[in-house]
Amino acid sequence: MATTAGGERTGTGTAGLQLCRVSGVPVLLSPSWWLGAAVIVLLYTPLVGRLLPGSGVWASALVATAFTVFLAGSVLLHELGHCLVALRLGLPVRRVRLFLLGGISEIARTPPTPFREGLIAAAGPAVSLVLAACTGVGWFALQPHGAVWLLVVQTCVANLAVGVFNLLPGLPLDGGRMVRAATWKLTEDRHRGTIAAVVGAGAVAVGLLCWALVGVVTEAQGRWLRLAVCVLMAWFVIAGAVSEYSAGRRERWPRGMELRDLLRPVLQLPAESPVGDALLAAAGRGVVLVRADGVAVGLLDEDKAVRLVDTSPREPAERAAEEIRPETVLLDSESPEAVLHRVGSVSAGQFLVVDQDGKPCGVLQRSELRAAARRRGTNP
Repeated sequence: MATTAGGERTGTGTAGLQLCRVSGVPVLLSPSWWLGAAVIVLLYTPLVGRLLPGSGVWASALVATAFTVFLAGSVLLHELGHCLVALRLGLPVRRVRLFLLGGISEIARTPPTPFREGLIAAAGPAVSLVLAACTGVGWFALQPHGAVWLLVVQTCVANLAVGVFNLLPGLPLDGGRMVRAATWKLTEDRHRGTIAAVVGAGAVAVGLLCWALVGVVTEAQGRWLRLAVCVLMAWFVIAGAVSEYSAGRRERWPRGMELRDLLRPVLQLPAESPVGDALLAAAGRGVVLVRADGVAVGLLDEDKAVRLVDTSPREPAERAAEEIRPETVLLDSESPEAVLHRVGSVSAGQFLVVDQDGKPCGVLQRSELRAAARRRGTNP
């Protein structure tokens, strides 16, 4: 029912049971899903008994269990819609998880353009609405009685509800991501899009609670189930919106600063230098470790170096190096937005900054960028 994106902003929690892999992406069943499934079966069994007069408790429970499995399959297909579109657009996906309140696709990088964010967000509801249309055909094709007909009807209604609910204009719902993408396109500022979608989330939460209270006041059928679901979903929307807003603030460049203001000076040392000597020589500078053949093997990771010095201070500094990869090299002429996108989408603690000729001119540390943003009025 939602996607998350970004290098460090996805939930990590308990992984759960791996069901399968789709295009190399693991699909996991979170422990909380079992609780949600049990609640659905308990609440849905009496409703089945009323809709299928004459069915016993165990037959009703069996139908309720089957519906729970179909619902899980529908949510999984919804999330795979996000997942496969993201992969098609070149964005890696860590995993897909089914949990208590639905599902989530954990995308490893923030979509670089509003078009891509909007397209990924729209994929899930599109899958749900297609499933609703397909099961809707079965609804009218089958004789209107019996357990099979009821399962088809309820699966159609469930997919329609999932699709429509996710189109509501508030984060972390897909509709909220589409609002963010549209606002981002209009204002050329993703954070403004996040703010617009967070406001939408507040409206969605209020609407859910009002609808639940109307059901209680009017003594509508299934009002307590409606109340429980609406409270849970309102909490999910508000919590997700707060998380998205906090993550969005991390994507803002420190006010009044340029890239060169954040760089550590560069020191080059032989990769075979004792790690203790390299740590002392660093003295607050970024250290590029170079082999005898002139190939840079990595940047000295101070935390690793400190741990290694405690046990083996004469070991080669190369053992405490963070690998230099193409994605961890930045040009000093890159825009703040491009730098933020790279830092947010690549799992690395530090980045080597080079000039147009490829000469190192500084090292940018993720932690120092965050500290500077906090001091300058943002919270990266």
